[in-house]
Amino acid sequence: MTRKLIVWMSSIVLICAPAAALAKDVKYKCADGSRLTVTFTPPGDGFGIADLVFADSGDKYTLPQALSADGGRYADENTEFWVTGKSAKLTRNGASTTCEVE
Repeated sequence: MTRKLIVWMSSIVLICAPAAALAKDVKYKCADGSRLTVTFTPPGDGFGIADLVFADSGDKYTLPQALSADGGRYADENTEFWVTGKSAKLTRNGASTTCEVE
């Protein structure tokens, strides 16, 4: 009985773990020379989030997940980061570049 209770409680902890605890960091190198680390936080009650931090400038962007027919798309009114497999397209203020996982 005690073993079943421990397994059950462990399952509840995993199910209720905050999304931040499940976040994943991925480093990208882009064709324009940019390097960035993206922290992907899975959806909680709604969509996920991607936090982009640029190594060269320290610029930070928090982008909400947007609807996409293919891949993971994160966007606001000025910035878009669209991931498909190990590559991504980064668009900032109308300028685009491709990025690859390091």
